[in-house]
Amino acid sequence: MIMNLRLGPNSDSAWEKTILPLDSTIENAIKILDETGLKIVLVIDERKTLVGTISDGDIRRGLMRGENLASGIESVIWKKPLTVSPDIKRHSVIDLMLQNKILQIPIVDGEMKILGLYIFEDLKTNSRRPNKLLIMAGGKGSRLGALTENCPKPMLQVGSKPILEHIIDNAKNAGFYSFVISIYHLGHIIENYFGTGERFGVKIEYLREDNPLGTAGALKLLNPKPSNPFIVTNGDVLTSIDYGEFLDFHIENGAFATMAVKLHEWQNPYGVVTTNGLRIINYSEKPKVQSHINAGIYVFEPTLLDLIDKSGPFDMPEIFELVQNSKKNFISYPIHEQWVDLGLPEDLSYARAYESKDNS
Repeated sequence: MIMNLRLGPNSDSAWEKTILPLDSTIENAIKILDETGLKIVLVIDERKTLVGTISDGDIRRGLMRGENLASGIESVIWKKPLTVSPDIKRHSVIDLMLQNKILQIPIVDGEMKILGLYIFEDLKTNSRRPNKLLIMAGGKGSRLGALTENCPKPMLQVGSKPILEHIIDNAKNAGFYSFVISIYHLGHIIENYFGTGERFGVKIEYLREDNPLGTAGALKLLNPKPSNPFIVTNGDVLTSIDYGEFLDFHIENGAFATMAVKLHEWQNPYGVVTTNGLRIINYSEKPKVQSHINAGIYVFEPTLLDLIDKSGPFDMPEIFELVQNSKKNFISYPIHEQWVDLGLPEDLSYARAYESKDNS
């Protein structure tokens, strides 16, 4: 259901900030998406005519094909965007958006010069999503040492509030209101702080582990089983990811399970030599190695729970093995947003410093 529908050329000309020249980079496009919040980039050529559009999904698909932030945008442009003329009637614009499941339509003249942008404004923050968001918050956080002896890791402060509250606030801003928190180690501290969620404007339920169930065991405790795709996130991951866009990406791609992945780059501190017997055939000075790592955030279809046939402890890798064996559609969602896994003291220090800088 679409709520608070407001259509029309943007009166404050914010749409003009979405325009990007054809010779720009993917990093430029990401910056526009982040700064405008309109979820679209309008690409123009040297004649100022519309060449195509770029969405968040276009960029993520490009990154998975091997593009990087410095790559040109031409490889990620959607070159057949739906456009309308300025004299189209309001109800026709609404019909086009609903039929094509799009949130923006550029307004162009006969020469494809951009005149404006029709948008579903404030859709994200005003549309409540019934999907559950499960936060895994039962771990002991042993790698943080004394910091978690008397405080569960998700309750450690970053800025003015606990990690867990940051996660809930971010998801709430994307329309989520139904949360489930899996608790074990010092779980009563979490439960006492959040209660039913009423104080935070959300609904919170708890899965109480009597014994440690691993990184995925709490999934089997979900009762009743969710009726819609649901998000699972580790309780020690801080990110600016838009959970709503993550869920939409999963649905649009017809996935059974989706894993958020983050590009990780590591530079070898040494020169690397490749040999064939005694002969040196290649030498690279401090090469960089790139790989996609599991970001600890997932979307699952409810029927995934039917694949779990044991009640004891088990971990996420076992879940993914079950999904792969079932031949279901298992996809990745590359994230370019801020992301940090707060598993080590230096990670926590980094997050606290970043939050302090961001709020200064």
